[in-house]
Amino acid sequence: MNELKCKEVINICDGKRLGFVCDAEFEIPCGKMLSIIVPGDTRLFGFGRCDEFRIPWDCIDKIGDDIILVNGGDLCPRERPQKRKCK
Repeated sequence: MNELKCKEVINICDGKRLGFVCDAEFEIPCGKMLSIIVPGDTRLFGFGRCDEFRIPWDCIDKIGDDIILVNGGDLCPRERPQKRKCK
């Protein structure tokens, strides 16, 4: 997980930088990674970040040395990066 946090996530469909990985979701019994979580845009002066992108593992195209390429477009229409509200 520490290695993933140092990688920037980029959507290959539009070239948009989504940010850096901040968390991941795992399936506990088998330890399978289900998705990565990337924080959304910040608000005033970097405070108040509430939206996050949940990117399913199936939409990850390549993991490089410092970049993760994700396919958030037409090839993964059901699994586009979804915004998740913080509590």
